[in-house]
Amino acid sequence: MLKNVSTRKKLFLLPIVFIVVIIACASIFLYFESNASGRQNIVKHTDVLIQQMLKGRISVYQFLQNPNEQAALKVRSDFSDLQANLRDLKGKLVEQRNVDLVGELLDLSGKYLYLFDRMYPIKIAQFNGTLEDTEQLTNSIKELASVGLSLEEKLNIISKNAAELRDKTIKEMDYVLLVTLILAIIFFVTFSLFLANSLIKSLANFENGLLSFFDFINNDNNGKIEFLDDSSKDEFGTMAKIVNENIERTKITLESDKKFLGEIDAIAEDIKNGFLNKRLNNKAESRNLESLREHLNDMFHSLQIKICTNINHVTEALERYAKLDFTHRIPNCRSGVTTGLNNLADIINEMLVENKSNGLTLGGSSEILLKNVDVLNKNSNEAAAALEETAAAVEEISSNISNNTDNIIQMSRLASSVTSSVTNGQILASQTTSAMNEIDKEVNAINEAITVIDQIAFQTNILSLNAAVEAATAGEAGKGFAVVAQEVRNLASRSAEAAREIKNLVESATQKADQGKKISEDMISGYKALNENIIQTIELIKGVESSSKEQLAGIEQINHAINSLDQQTQENAQIASQTYGVAVQTDTIAKLVLSNANAKEFIGKDEVKAKNLEEATKNIGVVNIKKSTPKKQETQIKKSQNEIKPTIKDDDEWTSF
Repeated sequence: MLKNVSTRKKLFLLPIVFIVVIIACASIFLYFESNASGRQNIVKHTDVLIQQMLKGRISVYQFLQNPNEQAALKVRSDFSDLQANLRDLKGKLVEQRNVDLVGELLDLSGKYLYLFDRMYPIKIAQFNGTLEDTEQLTNSIKELASVGLSLEEKLNIISKNAAELRDKTIKEMDYVLLVTLILAIIFFVTFSLFLANSLIKSLANFENGLLSFFDFINNDNNGKIEFLDDSSKDEFGTMAKIVNENIERTKITLESDKKFLGEIDAIAEDIKNGFLNKRLNNKAESRNLESLREHLNDMFHSLQIKICTNINHVTEALERYAKLDFTHRIPNCRSGVTTGLNNLADIINEMLVENKSNGLTLGGSSEILLKNVDVLNKNSNEAAAALEETAAAVEEISSNISNNTDNIIQMSRLASSVTSSVTNGQILASQTTSAMNEIDKEVNAINEAITVIDQIAFQTNILSLNAAVEAATAGEAGKGFAVVAQEVRNLASRSAEAAREIKNLVESATQKADQGKKISEDMISGYKALNENIIQTIELIKGVESSSKEQLAGIEQINHAINSLDQQTQENAQIASQTYGVAVQTDTIAKLVLSNANAKEFIGKDEVKAKNLEEATKNIGVVNIKKSTPKKQETQIKKSQNEIKPTIKDDDEWTSF
């Protein structure tokens, strides 16, 4: 069916079918999603209605608790909103049973408002006391509650029905989408397999034709070749026609090339035997092979000029050289390779003469080097041992100075702690002085109060005397009053006596407070002097601490220098040891070089002698070792000019403290 359709159109069919399937699934999904969304909105709407119903009933309850016109208006407003939302919901519903339920809800809400309008004036009048509680009011409230329960029940039924419809729609959507998806997958897979089978069949035909052509090229089918099937009208048929045309041309060219390759085999056999004077004389039909023939002839001519006419002469020379016989030369040949081999033999001969001379010279020098390195090795080991002992002593001194520095730092910390304690004591003494001043003020206030009490007692005593005189003047009628006047006089006397005792105690407390204040002031002065002495001590400790740290730094620098020198000495000893090994290896190599030179045959072998050592070492540079003098680090210990002066003042007060 798709044989005459191009491959491009076949490949375009697959995404087009896929897009159509996706559009169909999306349309079905959007349809059911719209229904489910609408029913979900109805569920939300019913939930809002239930909340408004509860809100209205709460407003009624609040009205019953506090009946007034404003509460009644709020009830009517809530139920009016409920009726408006019910009408809105009725317009959105599709199921007839839900429409009927909403109609019943509208009737019930209207009835609820009617009952409330009939009840609320009576309730307000009863609440205000203008009307007594009646059975009619009670029945109205009960009927109102019954209608409210019916409203709530029917709203719950509508909410339940809407939720069931929503769930049903979602299930139907899932089922339809699943069936649609399965059918789409089956259709898409079937169409894909059909299209793939068509493409695979075309590729298989093309592959079989190419394999037959490759077998012909590789001589695997005894010279037989099968052309590709080019009957189809698609791209594979077009490619098959092009390939068939090229197969025909290639077949003619390959048969011509076989003849040329036979001649090349014969020439290759001659070259394998070492003869480079042979040439390809027969011309080839193919341009490339003809160009190859010309290039091969040029290459054979170039090889003859650069190597040799007969390679066997070169092979013989190489075999002699491989046996370490460098006295052989290739005669009667001026090619590049033969001339180079003869020159190489001359150079190697000169190198062997030089190697033998160097071996003799190196053997004598290595013996002297072994003796000198042995002495250097011993001296380096002795110097390393001495430096290790010095480093240990300096390390011990450094440890002692470090411990002293730590102790001085601890003393500085303790002195700082004492300074803090003295400062705290000075602060507490100042606070004590302030407290004494406050006590003095309070005592003065008490003295003033006692003076007032004394004056009151004096006036009370005078009043009691006046009362006694008046009672005596009154005679029998004033006897009771005279007794009271006497008691008042006694109380005044006792108050005056108590005031005097309190005054004496307060004066004594004032004296003690003054003494405490004086002692506190003396304590503050003593703390101040002590604090100054401690500060001077801390400064001295800090100076000693700084000096100790500088000494420690100097010792550590010396220790570091000694350790570095020790390390360098050990490295020198190690280098001397390694140099001794190198000297031994050098002596071995010198003997090996001499042995290898004697093992070869070359011109002038027996006349070689060792070189003069003075001439051999004439151009060797002398390395000067610069001696570096370590800089001495001066450590200055700062001397404090401050002196610690003892402060002896008011020993009795300090003892009292």
